[in-house]
Amino acid sequence: MAGAKLADVALEAGVHVGTVSRALNPATRSRVNAETAARIIEVAQRLGYEVNITGRALRTQRTQTVGALIPDLTNPLFPRIVRGVEDSLEKAGYTALITNTDNDAQRERRMIAALTSRQVDGFLIASARLDDQALKEITEEGVPVVVINRTSADARASAVIADDSQGIADVMAHLVALGHERIAHLAGPGDTSTGQARLKAFEAALDRYGLQHRSELVVRAEAYTIAAGTRCLRELLKRGNPFTAVVAGNDLLALGALDALKENRIPCPERVSVVGFNDIDFAERLSPALTTVRVPKYELGARGAELLLDMIYSGREISTVTLPVTLMIRDSTAPPPLPGTGLFGL
Repeated sequence: MAGAKLADVALEAGVHVGTVSRALNPATRSRVNAETAARIIEVAQRLGYEVNITGRALRTQRTQTVGALIPDLTNPLFPRIVRGVEDSLEKAGYTALITNTDNDAQRERRMIAALTSRQVDGFLIASARLDDQALKEITEEGVPVVVINRTSADARASAVIADDSQGIADVMAHLVALGHERIAHLAGPGDTSTGQARLKAFEAALDRYGLQHRSELVVRAEAYTIAAGTRCLRELLKRGNPFTAVVAGNDLLALGALDALKENRIPCPERVSVVGFNDIDFAERLSPALTTVRVPKYELGARGAELLLDMIYSGREISTVTLPVTLMIRDSTAPPPLPGTGLFGL
């Protein structure tokens, strides 16, 4: 039936128009008996009925879209997060408008303004910084927001994050069990919650195992990039303070560290062990295969989207969900070299 209307579907299915509307909207379908919903969907398809998204938006004051801000789409961490977001939103009849912020605060602010003008129903933000004024402003306006993988210091936003502290604790337990005592850290950017949390966990582990705090063995990266990791490892070597293992703030920093070791003909793990964080998809294909902390990337995105939909539809209170992580032990870690055979005669 060309140009079938909602009333036509309701008449054919023998139900009220409101029931048809709920059954054909993935976000409200659960309110309809499953058998009835299936019958309505079959009738709608047979009659050629097409949902009028614009009309629905006018009636509900919702556009069935959310803004998703990603800091760096070239970072292998984020594609699987985005896939989790899209899969969860699709089940509810929602679409994500995805934008890349390039880790730039001004660009983030412009993107938020552009998405707000499109009347998105909420935001999923993976680019949050500890002091994020744009994020703070939209949460103060009551816009539903969920931050993913990071948190913000004072914005009233829900969050879905990985257990950074446990991940670093597991890394340090592994290295100490191998016999490492002089462990360096390539810390993530100081304006991110992940950079701060992982550094704090590293320092806590030093205390736990009675290891000396050596500020000269900590280098702060300006960004989560391979280039930053290379710079940081070069800086460690330049300082001339012995170390036998490196804990990197993420896998890209670890890759940069491996590059710097290779350019200085320092074999890993024979003389220096290296550990990353996130377990990006090709980490196990590196040479050596990278020991790292596996973050549930897809689940971060999926749970973030589910939490945002709960906030949009039911006004759920602000909450933080912390997902477990797993240490993946591979070939880039080994016992420290024998005395006198390591770096700087260690």
